[in-house]
Amino acid sequence: MKKADVIIVGSGLAALQTARELSPDLNVMIITKGQRRGSNSYMAQGGIAAAVAKDDNIVKHFQDTIEAGRGHHLEDEVMDLVKEGREIVLKLVTEGAPFDRNRDGSLCLGMEGAHSASRILHCGGDETGRFLIEHLLKTLTDAVTWIEGEMVFELIQDSNGRCSGVNTMDRSGTVHSYMAPCVVLAAGGAGGLYSSTSNHPTVTGDGMALAFRAGAYIADAEFIQFHPTLLYVDGKTKGLVSEAVRGEGAQLVNDTGERIMEGIHPLKELAPRHVVAQEIFKQRQMGKEVYLSINLINNFEEKFPSISAMCRENGIDLSRGKIPVSPGCHFMMGGVVIDSVGKTNIEGLFAVGEVACSGVHGANRLASNSLLEGLVYGKRLAQWINSQKNLLIQYRSVESEINKDIKVKRSINTFEVKEFQARMMDSAGIIRDEVKLQAHLNWLQSIDFQHDERLDTLQPNEIQKYFMWINSLIVTKAALLRTESRGGHIRDDFPEENDSFWMKRRIVHAFKDGEMRTWLDEQVKTKIYA
Repeated sequence: MKKADVIIVGSGLAALQTARELSPDLNVMIITKGQRRGSNSYMAQGGIAAAVAKDDNIVKHFQDTIEAGRGHHLEDEVMDLVKEGREIVLKLVTEGAPFDRNRDGSLCLGMEGAHSASRILHCGGDETGRFLIEHLLKTLTDAVTWIEGEMVFELIQDSNGRCSGVNTMDRSGTVHSYMAPCVVLAAGGAGGLYSSTSNHPTVTGDGMALAFRAGAYIADAEFIQFHPTLLYVDGKTKGLVSEAVRGEGAQLVNDTGERIMEGIHPLKELAPRHVVAQEIFKQRQMGKEVYLSINLINNFEEKFPSISAMCRENGIDLSRGKIPVSPGCHFMMGGVVIDSVGKTNIEGLFAVGEVACSGVHGANRLASNSLLEGLVYGKRLAQWINSQKNLLIQYRSVESEINKDIKVKRSINTFEVKEFQARMMDSAGIIRDEVKLQAHLNWLQSIDFQHDERLDTLQPNEIQKYFMWINSLIVTKAALLRTESRGGHIRDDFPEENDSFWMKRRIVHAFKDGEMRTWLDEQVKTKIYA
């Protein structure tokens, strides 16, 4: 059994930001089921939103965030995000982070959907994630130990419920245990629940399932953002076509040449993502193909090298000026409920990045606020942990009791992953209704996972299926209960927002005493941390 001061689960930007801001005299362990460069963050084409331009300010950024998320926010958290985020981005600029610049040396600032100003910083055109991850990796100290190729399948809790470590399983099925007084979940979102997604294949919501099984609160799981434009070839989505393409002037057209966003929203192609995704979905339901017309973009291949390469690899001739697109799952606004520094309701357990529900994204994330959130909360959490030196020293000498009582029936092979993903896309995807959601919930419940076998007796793929089942149950139940349309949650049978009842009311889930509990709460953090 190996020990550390801080265990970080995940390898994306939020994980690395936390690690690099931790004191160098702390022993930090980063555990990832893939490789250190195998995260959503590394794949991110889009940039970081920050009000650094002379004609921009944090108030505008705050207002755009609230509007995109349809008011379902913790507004103080949003203001702190845009304020602290600006300072962190400027520090990265000073450090020499490789942000794109104009010929005069000034920062190149792009425009994306629902922003009122050009405030998106990019690296390498459409390779922001890769450049930033490489920059952060270079800043890590020798105090950081990497554990790659091991899936965290269980949070270790002592007899008082305190999280004090993790159990992992490598690809051969061998179990390993790691202990630490601080366990940070930075495992990303859950795009792998769906058949169409922009996410890395390993991103299936492990962090949310781990926290849920340990008794942490989950909120806003119904709010899932579907990116409007994934490359669509031969009936399958192949990868993300960044919103920055529309920011540069690309237009959405159907196979008859009609601009599909005309008359739909004043911002047309740069409307909030849920509006654009819904319209593309409707066009496709009518049997029409949808394309991004890039004829108005000069030097497209120079500005978007990775997108151009992806198109060529999939047989798309860019000289024709059209890229076929379709929506796909992109980002979870909800997740593990945290306070302002990343603490959950489980002592010793923390969360940052997409796995966390911080309240800054509301019902629909503003474009390029995700990397900003990872940077801000990663730094905040690290600073809080740094201030707990006496606590960390105290726990270094404590042998924590391992609780292995949580079990699961070996009935995981009762569904195929592809069938599961297709069902999620059809029933809990872009547009939902009670009939489909209830039918999907019934199907999930018919699988009937019992708690009579330990997880460490299962194979990694079986555990993965179990986690996907847990997350699907949470998302589907939340989507069924929210009887309105708001942001990324669109109900065909309840097409309007219902502020009189639903404004800022959250559906909260927890796993207690062997069963799932769900309730409504307007101020989740007040209830948890009072």
